[in-house]
Amino acid sequence: MRTSQSFGVHFTIRKGREKDGKTAVYASITINKEKVLIALKRFVDVDSWDKGHGCVKVRLPEAKETNAYLEEVKFTITSYYQQLQIAGKEITPQLVKAYFLGEATEETHSLSRLMDYHYETASAALTWSTLKHYAVTRRYLEKFLKEKRKTTDIRINDIDYKFIIDFETFLRNHKPADHFQPINNNGVMKHLIRLRKMTTLAFKLQWISKDPFKNYKFRYKKVETAFLSTNELKTLDKYELASDTLVVIRDYFLFACYTGLSFVDLMNLHEGNVVRGEDGEKWLKLFRQKSNEPTNIPLLATAQEIMDKYKDNPRSVSLGKIFPTITNQKVNVYLKEIAKIAGIKKKLTFGVARHTFATTITLANNVPIETVSKMMGHTKIATTQIYARVLLKKVSDDMGKLKKIIENNQVNIEQE
Repeated sequence: MRTSQSFGVHFTIRKGREKDGKTAVYASITINKEKVLIALKRFVDVDSWDKGHGCVKVRLPEAKETNAYLEEVKFTITSYYQQLQIAGKEITPQLVKAYFLGEATEETHSLSRLMDYHYETASAALTWSTLKHYAVTRRYLEKFLKEKRKTTDIRINDIDYKFIIDFETFLRNHKPADHFQPINNNGVMKHLIRLRKMTTLAFKLQWISKDPFKNYKFRYKKVETAFLSTNELKTLDKYELASDTLVVIRDYFLFACYTGLSFVDLMNLHEGNVVRGEDGEKWLKLFRQKSNEPTNIPLLATAQEIMDKYKDNPRSVSLGKIFPTITNQKVNVYLKEIAKIAGIKKKLTFGVARHTFATTITLANNVPIETVSKMMGHTKIATTQIYARVLLKKVSDDMGKLKKIIENNQVNIEQE
């Protein structure tokens, strides 16, 4: 392990804090430009202090005893530093100070311990799906350490800029042995963001003394997420599917298209989420699981019809849910099959369904972007504006109407 560090000990006094002409002596420990002071139980006359040499002026009577004490302190501090080096500990000035004062409780902090601690503290606040993503990042880190560093763990203090770049390169070159696709650029960035969140936690806990991501630049590629057009929605809705299972999955997907709900929020829906609004109509009222943001959505007729199909389903009734539950992994497989059968050339996901609600269902029909943002449960309207940028067809349709208005006005003027 890397243990190369700059280390130094010197002594100083603080002028302006003397009492009756005497002031305390401080030991200053510096490691890699980080410094800490220790107040020693030794007082000297301000005028007797040799600032340049960090000791009492040698010609004075009291110099021999005091300077010998300071040399002993320096030897002790240096000994602790060397012991920590041999033990392979993550050394900071604070740790050396703690050992000198007999207060040391610090342990060597490893990456695996950090990830364990992150899981223990974050599991109550994060969703299961988010924790699953962190678990995937952890597996990639373990593979990286095994294949490229020939080890199973690493000190957090050894995570530096080179470690981050090497891990990024590993992710980009990694070829999965299973059927999954290689990680794309944005996927690589997400793994690195999760690593950064863990090192930020370590920094806040003072397990490391600097941020290893300080000079790292995240590079995202802009991707236009797919959404279904009105014609594609009609095709999907009217297509006769032979399998009952596929019909159910299609219903779930269409329900998300007309409400903007994520898969997990759809699965969590219960009767208590269906309320009467001030307009007397039925609304969905819930908190998004991902962001805990309140969401209020008027139920469109198509969404209401889908809900009515399952109100007496034994599986949903027994669980107190609106829809029978199913795992997201199976849903994605079924959606792929549905798209192929119905002749839709886009990869269907619940993300596509949410985007369809934001674009084809609402924004394309002149629903104000502020209203859409509220229904989507976005914390920032800038997030919703991403959907507005992809509505080229809406721009084309609006400009087409404008052209017709201008042409009609010209005809009327000529006839007059």
